[in-house]
Amino acid sequence: MLTIAALTLREASRRKLLLAVGVLTLAAIILIGWGFSRIPTLPCHGGCGPATLRSVEAGLLILVAYMFSFVIAVAAPFVAAPAIAGDVESHVILSILPRPLRRSDIVLGKWLGLAVLVGGYTILTAGLQFLVVRVAVGYVPPHPVLTVLFIAGEGITLMTLALLGSTRLAPITCGIVSVILFGITWIVGIAGRVGAAFGNSVIADIGTGSSLILPTDGLWRGALFNLEPVALIATTGSSREASANPFAVASPPTTAYVIWVFIWIALVLALTVKSFAAREV
Repeated sequence: MLTIAALTLREASRRKLLLAVGVLTLAAIILIGWGFSRIPTLPCHGGCGPATLRSVEAGLLILVAYMFSFVIAVAAPFVAAPAIAGDVESHVILSILPRPLRRSDIVLGKWLGLAVLVGGYTILTAGLQFLVVRVAVGYVPPHPVLTVLFIAGEGITLMTLALLGSTRLAPITCGIVSVILFGITWIVGIAGRVGAAFGNSVIADIGTGSSLILPTDGLWRGALFNLEPVALIATTGSSREASANPFAVASPPTTAYVIWVFIWIALVLALTVKSFAAREV
């Protein structure tokens, strides 16, 4: 299994997608650093106090974090989609299966290698992002480590879903389907929050259900909560408009929800093993 994980990492590192994402990510971080360094020079009528500047910095960092979480959410499925489907289409899998390896070992090894890849990219990217912002304006989010863990969980969740699809779908189809499901879940999650803010229990329940079926939106809310300063959390939920804001949450995911995410990943991984075991190659 560890050998398959190492081979998966080596194969993924050769793809032009990772190189393109890495170059664009580095360029984006440089631009972010420059942009944050200009915040103290913004013209303000009557002057901007430290609290106002911190509010601006926190809000912009939340938007930047969402941009990076979106990149991870899109890249993770397209990295995972060819993991099994590509080997089947190229007939590489025929040279692997005769060896003393169970199909479950192949699936688990590929998942482990991809999880290390997605988690490593998230940690590196978020760490550089927070470091650049700190150097530029001296601001650090309240809980950076938890933020990184939730965003990494979002990427690994989508990667796991795409790996399941890879056992039955072509790589491009699998990647597109995974990204579309991510987008639908995010939109339905926002609709659920609007429904909850305006007392519509049906829409609120649909939003809750979508976050259980595919927990990416719930994980993003966990990252968002840990990015918010205390002052912003205190105002969230003070009005209907504030409660419906997709870039502000009043409370973190419950412990039960976090446990459900781990169970969800394990269940989908088990389905992936079963699906690949039943596929003729």
